[in-house]
Amino acid sequence: MKVNLMHGAGGEVMGELLRTLTAFSHNNAGGVGLESLDDGAIIPINGSNIVLTTDSHVVRPLFFPGGDIGRLSVCGTVNDLAVMGARPIALTSAMIIEEGFSVDDLARIVASMDQALGEAGASIVTGDTKVVERGSLDGIIINTAGIGIADQPVRDSTLQEGDLIISSGTLGDHGISILSYREGFEFGETLRSDVAPVWPVVERALAAGDIHAMKDPTRGGFAAAMNEMAQKSGFGILLYEEQVPIRRSIRSAADLLGIDPLQVANEGKVIMGVAAEDAAAILSAIRSHPTGADAAIIGEVISGSRVVMQTGIGGERFIEPPLGDPVPRVC
Repeated sequence: MKVNLMHGAGGEVMGELLRTLTAFSHNNAGGVGLESLDDGAIIPINGSNIVLTTDSHVVRPLFFPGGDIGRLSVCGTVNDLAVMGARPIALTSAMIIEEGFSVDDLARIVASMDQALGEAGASIVTGDTKVVERGSLDGIIINTAGIGIADQPVRDSTLQEGDLIISSGTLGDHGISILSYREGFEFGETLRSDVAPVWPVVERALAAGDIHAMKDPTRGGFAAAMNEMAQKSGFGILLYEEQVPIRRSIRSAADLLGIDPLQVANEGKVIMGVAAEDAAAILSAIRSHPTGADAAIIGEVISGSRVVMQTGIGGERFIEPPLGDPVPRVC
């Protein structure tokens, strides 16, 4: 089968792409981090659990309401560690920069990365820089890799029937804000990316109760994250529409753009499946941090295999993962 890579690729193409990208057999430690396709890889060493992840960032525009590619590159990697229960320790930073790129813009990006590192409690420990000829890329691409330490690693595939689903905040902010900004729609300060490190929220939640599974709803948004967690865990998920937190301004902009806010990237949120008896304590712990002020219990894990939304008028609809990337170049 010949595969052409494109935005919005369907399930068959994406499946073939994933099989190609994970077809390592030499010294691959049994496919650690690849066969499971989790947010990172867990590497047990001398009784400790090292979590390793890497990500590349190609957002357009580079600067957007609420953040920029620098903040995004740090938070994206920190959050991949955090949702596996790992305290972020150290990051790498590799930049590929187009010839002629503004030094002032580069300084802004580095300052933004520094601020995000401070919020996450992590450090950049090494990096690399390459300059390529003008016109070969759109300004700058940043790759960050990170390591963290997890006392008790958390997977995205270990939901248990009866778990309650918690969202740490409002959904759709990042993707809808960036798309609105791209298209030139003026919504003032009401639309801003949510890009932020989630470790402070996750740390409090882990201390408050039993978290069975976590995931950050980035590419493909909440809909993709829910379906992936359900499929991997072998259970269904029932969501309650009226409890799913979405800002009114995001709903309005999404309607205008014709985009489902549940299918676009979030960069400062985490979705958790938690033990029902601990849900109230975990929710309270999350809300005690400013990033988690809008957290809510939004559903439960049930028998079955589908993700279903119970609507406000008493009906039900399936929540399907997006067929492709409805808003490319946002993370």
